[in-house]
Amino acid sequence: MLSFDLALSKEPCRLTKEGVEVRGRFVDWKVIEESAKRPRDVYILRAGTVEPAAIVGEHFYKLVMVKWGRPPTLEIDGIHMHRVKDVTPDEDTKLKLRNVESFRGKSVLDTCMGLGYTAIGAISRGAASVVTVEVDRNVLELARINPWSRGLANENVEIILGDVYEVLDSFEREFNVIIHDPPRLSLAGHLYSLEFYRKLATVLKPGGILIHYVGQPGIKRGIKLWTGVMKRLREAGFSVRFDKVSMCVVARLSSF
Repeated sequence: MLSFDLALSKEPCRLTKEGVEVRGRFVDWKVIEESAKRPRDVYILRAGTVEPAAIVGEHFYKLVMVKWGRPPTLEIDGIHMHRVKDVTPDEDTKLKLRNVESFRGKSVLDTCMGLGYTAIGAISRGAASVVTVEVDRNVLELARINPWSRGLANENVEIILGDVYEVLDSFEREFNVIIHDPPRLSLAGHLYSLEFYRKLATVLKPGGILIHYVGQPGIKRGIKLWTGVMKRLREAGFSVRFDKVSMCVVARLSSF
């Protein structure tokens, strides 16, 4: 049995001296052995050969396995877009989403889609609708390829291509929950700014909750990124706390 969707399912195959036959296609053992040398890479089966699930553009993007049977992470220029130390991408997503008491019937904004695990997780927990925003077409393409991102096809998920800083201008006060998991500060500083947090406050309903992943970059040098984030969120009208387990700032918009 082989899996061609990263362990989501298995299907029969036929082994021969020359290689493996599956779905009426044949893959030579040499091709399989070569790809096996890079067990963390994800490959696409095409016309009797395999190609890395990667895109070369302004940056280098690829899907990377963290653990078999679990969703892959997205890597851009060698930087993982999920926590991968002692945790898998799905576990990381669960830790973030547990900060929301209930998604049932809620309207959710996912500011930075990536592979869509946050949006999929919100829908699976009962959210009525999710708007998820992604700025990079190449990331959208890898999400399309990734079997673990299929949940994005749910009719209650809307995908918007664009910079969320600008996209927010098209919304009014309509979300109960916002999940904000931006790229690191050095890559997307505007998504950590007071101006952006004020924009988030204008689209979040009174009493709504914002989950802002910050992580711990620079912690060994004594840098606590979340302290500046919390200060700016307070200025934008939120009450805040830091959740050490998920490494998220949990912010609630004051009711008025």
